[in-house]
Amino acid sequence: MHDVIIIGAGPIGLACGIEAEKKGLDYLIIDKGTLVNSLYHYPMNMTFFSTSDKLEIGAIPFISHNAKPTRAEALEYYRRVASHWKLKMKLYEEVNFIDKQIDHFILNTSKGNYLTSNLIIATGFYDRPFLLGVPGEDLPKVKHYYSEPHPYFGMNIVVVGAANSAVDVALETYRKGAKSVTMLVREKEIGENVKYWARPDIINRIEEGSIKAFFEAEIEHITPSEVHFKDPSGQHHIKNDFVLAMTGYEPNFEMLEQLGVNFQTDEFRTPVYNSEDMQSNVKGVYLAGVVCGGYKTNKWFIENSRIHATQVIKSISKN
Repeated sequence: MHDVIIIGAGPIGLACGIEAEKKGLDYLIIDKGTLVNSLYHYPMNMTFFSTSDKLEIGAIPFISHNAKPTRAEALEYYRRVASHWKLKMKLYEEVNFIDKQIDHFILNTSKGNYLTSNLIIATGFYDRPFLLGVPGEDLPKVKHYYSEPHPYFGMNIVVVGAANSAVDVALETYRKGAKSVTMLVREKEIGENVKYWARPDIINRIEEGSIKAFFEAEIEHITPSEVHFKDPSGQHHIKNDFVLAMTGYEPNFEMLEQLGVNFQTDEFRTPVYNSEDMQSNVKGVYLAGVVCGGYKTNKWFIENSRIHATQVIKSISKN
């Protein structure tokens, strides 16, 4: 019987493990992918918005060679953190279902069964893309993840979205030799929350015509050679080789529902939890990190949710 099992080996899950290690708790971190799986799947050349000190956990300094750390530096840093603290982890092990008993939980995973008195859900959100929900979305040319620009050299690209991911993809594919880059944006303008160094860049590229953009655009269907959409000016269809749908991601609501976690009646489907100790309405089930924001995935980041680890483990240690 573990004192606590942490689902998710991202930075916040690791932070929870470190706090549990400090308190001498019998803990285990389980993740369906690799260490910091979401960060691993970020674009290869991605630069963080935060400075390195705000990404630190476990009192391990994060030294970056840049003003803003890169994906590669972050992966190296969190590997070092996990090794330093000798964190107890089960990677590449997916949780199939969780059976709630009176005073404990039974986890069934792809590799075994585990018992625990407490659960911390730190699953993030990057593994579950928002789908467009249109015919043709299942075509091989439609991608919800982007790694690097090389495959799109000499290709006609449609980028869907107007937040950081979409802007980064549009700028990088344009600069690395895409034949054409067209953005389809549901909103009236490029998002206000786009990184301050990237927003003027993309606006200038659009204004000069290097990157085309259609605003208030709604995709109707996708064919092997075209994207059909409408905007305030009417119906359109454009030829393309790839559709990069950078439409955002959502938390694993099914896991929360299975555990009986309630949700607020807001548009973001925010889970119910106590902000003092991060415990949900289900005794023994704690939330940490991005999952706490529901659909509002830009509310919690590594830098402002690191504190969740201390709050949660303090509460568990008292029980």
